[in-house]
Order: sequence, then structure tokens, then C-alpha cells
Amino acid sequence: MRKALRPFAKLDRRIVRRISRLPNGPLDTAMRELSAAATKGKLWFGIAGVTALFPGTPRRAALSGLLALGLASGTTNLVFKTLLPRRRPGAELLPGFRFVKPQPVSSSLPSGHSASAMAFATGVATTSPALGLALAPLALGVAYSRVHTGAHWPSDVVLGSAIGVASGLLVRNWFPPATPTPQTRVTEVPAVPLAAGAGLRLLANRASGSYSPAAMAGLRQNLPELALTEYDGSAPLSESIDAALRRPGAEALGVWGGDGTVGAVAQRALQEALPLAVFPGGTFNHFARDVHAADPAAVQEALARGSAIRTDVAEVLIERSDGTSSRIMLNTASVGIYPELVQRRDLLQKSLGKPLAGIVAGLRTFAVVRPTTLIVDGQRKKIWLVYLGRGRYYPRGFAPLERPVLDDGVLDLRTISAHSAFSRFRLLAAILTGRTEVSKAIGLQTPTSVRLQAADLPFDLAIDGEVVAGVVSAVFTVRPGALTVYSAAGNTRR
Repeated sequence: MRKALRPFAKLDRRIVRRISRLPNGPLDTAMRELSAAATKGKLWFGIAGVTALFPGTPRRAALSGLLALGLASGTTNLVFKTLLPRRRPGAELLPGFRFVKPQPVSSSLPSGHSASAMAFATGVATTSPALGLALAPLALGVAYSRVHTGAHWPSDVVLGSAIGVASGLLVRNWFPPATPTPQTRVTEVPAVPLAAGAGLRLLANRASGSYSPAAMAGLRQNLPELALTEYDGSAPLSESIDAALRRPGAEALGVWGGDGTVGAVAQRALQEALPLAVFPGGTFNHFARDVHAADPAAVQEALARGSAIRTDVAEVLIERSDGTSSRIMLNTASVGIYPELVQRRDLLQKSLGKPLAGIVAGLRTFAVVRPTTLIVDGQRKKIWLVYLGRGRYYPRGFAPLERPVLDDGVLDLRTISAHSAFSRFRLLAAILTGRTEVSKAIGLQTPTSVRLQAADLPFDLAIDGEVVAGVVSAVFTVRPGALTVYSAAGNTRR
């Protein structure tokens, strides 16, 4: 070992002697404090904590940096310091005011401070080059401080820095570039202008999250020619829709309610070849948000101008023991744990932000659930979840959040496998490392039709927030551009 280090030892001593001749000054204090701050990673953990307060790229960069730091620290202390024992510089090589005591007693080769510093900066840079560049001078300062204070030989710092950079670059493969979310795109279509609500037949669900007599009074005031029918749950919803359409002169069908009510009214609008006006009356209003109708005032303006867009729908043929029925799907369907996961995520996202809330909700949910066996397009699968979106949702891996294009003509099929004995741990590892898009535990497809069939017992199927129990099979088929919806995103220059 000593023979191998002999060529470097002379250069190390020469550099240390030059540093020893530097005059006493503020640099000595700065290097001592910087070296102490980086001990046991305190400096980097603090920076990561502050950076993680900002969702999106900064938070991912902080996690990437910490993973790289952990990898570099473990490699340095458990492997290299054991295999490459080396004595640290002697006190006689540096003046007393510069030589920090007590010095570490572990092997001098390689420098753990340098490895951690360069690993954190490089790991951050692989996710956010700007943040990594900002951290580079600080990481280099920590590395140099170890020579300036006599804790390491220069070659120790060089090897430690190389280990750190390698660790940061390796972590880059744990965070593959996510499929970018495309720009929001709508297809504009003509719709009849309905100034003052003339010709609009609106069904309002009294049980919806934002229903109130005051809200209905405000709607009538802004749309005085509106024909309003209120659904109170005492009879089938279809009867209330029939009552709304019995009024002559219907030119559009409207709905005030949650996604389940919107789906039922949209199905009737398709049957009658009428455009649909969606008012955000539910708790979450996923479809209203996606068609840019989350604000009642914007919907009223779209009605007056005849501003509308086109959206696909999915037709679902459901077979149960008591017969077969058909309905449409506007948003999503699922078998397995997704409803519970979404509920947990929605409760957490205000305090944690959407991406982190999805991760935390996934960890909590997968800790307690059990898998389901289904036949998906003829293949028997043991799964934690089958998720179906009407249109591509993003991000493409785990916990999809947004749908920027409403008429892309496909279904978003995601299956989370439970075949492996370690599938739960593989999935959790993929979530933590951001590799869900490439994880073998998650299957991603964009078909135009999907068939789900019970393998043994009938299953529960959630469609647009409503659960259909005792399903034997369900066939989903896309109907491209089938529905016209009044929307502020449509052309306002008619």
C-alpha cells in the first residue's frame, strides 16, 4: 500500500507545505467552520430540508442529492477506508493555528467529507443543473477545507471527490427523465349560443357538495331563461333527467353535481345528440376541471358565446349476475386499491402538495392492502390495482394527477402487479426512487379497448367515483370525440 501511494505522497507533502506557509487570517476560521458544518452531513441535510420545501424539481433534486450522499458515505466508510488504511497528516506539517484538533482516527484515505459533498452536489445537479451549479463552490470549499485543516492529504480529497461524483451520476439512473406532461390542448367545436340560458335544461343534484338554494337562486338570476330540474334522490336519476327533457325546446343539457351525476347526464346528452354544460357542483369536480369549467361564471360565459370543445368518452359494457348494462366513463375506473389511495392523496395534497401526497398515500395504502386476481384482456393477473383512465393521465408512472388532452383517442391502462413475493417492496422502492415509469411492477399501456373479467369471484368496479358491485366482466371502448361540452377554453370569437 505504501509503495502504491509513494508517488502521490511526495506531491501531497509539497501541497501541504505550501498551505502551511499561508498567513493566519479569516480563511482559517472559514475553513474550520465549513469543515465542522459538513461533519456527518449536517450541512447537506440542512440544505436538502430547505430545498424540499419547494415542490417539483427542487424537492426531487434534494432527494436525489441525499440518496447520492448516502451511497457515497456508505461506500467510503464501509469499503474504501477498510481496504485502504492510511495515516493522516502529522501535526508538524501545519502551524498550530491551522491544524484542527482532535483529528479523526479513521483511515485518511479517502476523504468522507469530500465524498459526501461532491455526491450531494452532483446528485442535485442530475435533477436540477442550476441548483447543482450553485452548490458546486460550497462542495469544493468543503473538500479543500479538509486539506487546509490538516485532516486529509490532497490525494485523499481527490479520491473522495471521485467517489462522490460517481455516486451522484449513479443516482441519476434511479431517477430516469419523466415523460413530460404535454401542453393543454383542446379541439374547438361549434355549439349553439344560449344567452340567458334559453334552451338549457339543467339537472341539479341536491346531494352534491356545493348545492344550496342560494347557489340555485344565483344561477337563475344570471340565466333567467334556464329550465331547472332538481334531483332529490327519492326516485331514479334517470326519471329526473327525463323530466328535464320533457320541457320543449331543449338545445343543451346541463348538470350541477359530482362526477357520478355528470356521467349520467352526459350519457343522456350523447343519446339525444345535445351539447353538455357542466357546472362544478361536486366535491372534487374532476371532469369539470379537465374541460375548463371549474368556475360557474366561466361556464355561463361559454354558454352565452357558444364556446365549446370536444372530448372522448369511454363506453363500458358491464356484465353482472342479474344482467348486462351499459354506461359511459368520463374520467377513470379502477379495481383494487385506487379509490382508497385517491382518498388518502386528496386529504394530504393541501399540506404536502400533489406529488408528495401521491407518494405518501401510496406508501400508506400499500402497507395494508391485499392483492386481487383478474383476467385482463385474456391474461390472468394477480394485481394490487387495475387503473383505467379515459385519455392519458400524467405523470405516467404512479398516482396520475392531470389529463391535458381530452380527445387523444386512447385509454390509460395501468396495472400494478402482485405476482412476485417481493412485489410490494419493489413497488415501494420504485415510488421512493422515482422509477415507477420503468418499474417492472407497473404495466403502462394505451389501448382503445380493455376487457376485465373475474378470475374467481365477482369484483367491485369503481367508475367515476361510484362503485358497481358484483361485476363479472367489464368491457371499455373509446368513443373518439363523441361529446361536445361548453367550455371557456373553446373559441370565443364566434
